[in-house]
Amino acid sequence: MTARRIAGAALAAALALAPLGVGAAVAAPSSSPTPTPTTGTTAPGPSGSAGAQDCPHREVPAPPVDSSEVPAPGSTTPSPLPVPDTPIGGERLGGCGDVLPAGAAPPPEGLGTDAWVLADLDSGQVLAARDPHGRHRPASTIKVLLALVVLDRLDLDTVVTATEADAYAEGSSVGMGPGGRYTVEQLLQGLLMSSGNDAAHALAGQLGGLEAATAAMNETAAALGARDTRTASPSGLDGPGMATSAYDMALIFRAAMADPVFAEYVAGPPMMFPGHPVPEGVEVFAEPDPEEPDAEPEPLTDLPDFWIANDDPLLTEYPGALGGKTGFTDDAGLTYVGAAERDGRRLVVAMLSGEIEERPFSARAADLLDYGFALPSGAEVGVLESAAGAGAQTEPGAAAPAEVLAGTSGADSGDTGRYVLISATAIGAVVLLWGALRLARRPR
Repeated sequence: MTARRIAGAALAAALALAPLGVGAAVAAPSSSPTPTPTTGTTAPGPSGSAGAQDCPHREVPAPPVDSSEVPAPGSTTPSPLPVPDTPIGGERLGGCGDVLPAGAAPPPEGLGTDAWVLADLDSGQVLAARDPHGRHRPASTIKVLLALVVLDRLDLDTVVTATEADAYAEGSSVGMGPGGRYTVEQLLQGLLMSSGNDAAHALAGQLGGLEAATAAMNETAAALGARDTRTASPSGLDGPGMATSAYDMALIFRAAMADPVFAEYVAGPPMMFPGHPVPEGVEVFAEPDPEEPDAEPEPLTDLPDFWIANDDPLLTEYPGALGGKTGFTDDAGLTYVGAAERDGRRLVVAMLSGEIEERPFSARAADLLDYGFALPSGAEVGVLESAAGAGAQTEPGAAAPAEVLAGTSGADSGDTGRYVLISATAIGAVVLLWGALRLARRPR
């Protein structure tokens, strides 16, 4: 029997936080020896310099490992995005090796990521980087770009009725169901907190469909000055021509954090997400009454609201975390973009093409943030440029101007499943744990 998991969305929400209470540890300090300070270094750049041939991702990401980027019949793969003659953000950002300020210590060892950028969230100064403009795949970090489009073009109070195509969208899911009714605000929260591809599909529908939403995202990227970015899907699923860079993801996240609604949702605590009608052909039963263990379970016609949790581990692992977006596909590897604050200073970190290792990617992101906060406030190797002009600065404290959940697949309409809803007490305990961890890890 191939019954689709329906009521399991609540269970998935609880399990998403389970590692925080079962044997999970805060990122430990790096065991590598103290780095020896070095002078500023920059690998030869891609923009017509002598080292151009040394930058393997100058124009396109690495070859895909699966068939996700095979064009549909009658279509062709888009041509690579043009590479600017002068590196956006400064000449030094044209390199594909480590780009560090003069006198800076080497970056942390064991990052296991091909490209990263550290920048000041307020001033836009790029503090350090590796292959900042190299083209890589964003995976679900591109949902930050979708969120920007949604906040600009949709009314948060609009009510959306989910279709089967929404609910059964490929990949990670927040737990929508056919016939469920959700506000755009709730869908945006499910998109950012639980990386819901179902929410992305539903929001795309409100923007005119997958093709129209993708076009709007690419228009927004161009307007922001993200010249390395072209998305092939609203959710971050890989497709022909998909590309971004660590520089662009830092730029896009900085623009998103200028919107207080985005900043609130990307750091959102566990919340109740609407239930939905039980799909035809599926049986769902209420939790048995412990005082009447022999009673026949009561069938439900509607699934109740359930808790969803934020899937950014740094919110509970890293003091001062402001929220971020995780991502993963087979072709993209691990990806992350997020921000943190320490002593009045706010940094954004973007990481692409991360390797799956025993050490969590979140711990490696924490290492990079620690490295960035240890750099002098005046350290700079470039700047996050808005499309309106290079080097635009903002007042300190003001934002800039404008791992994988289990995938699900649809079941045949005749399949029948039997489920018991997870105990609300268990989920409540997870929520309390999340809150306690956040309180314990406020910025020092």
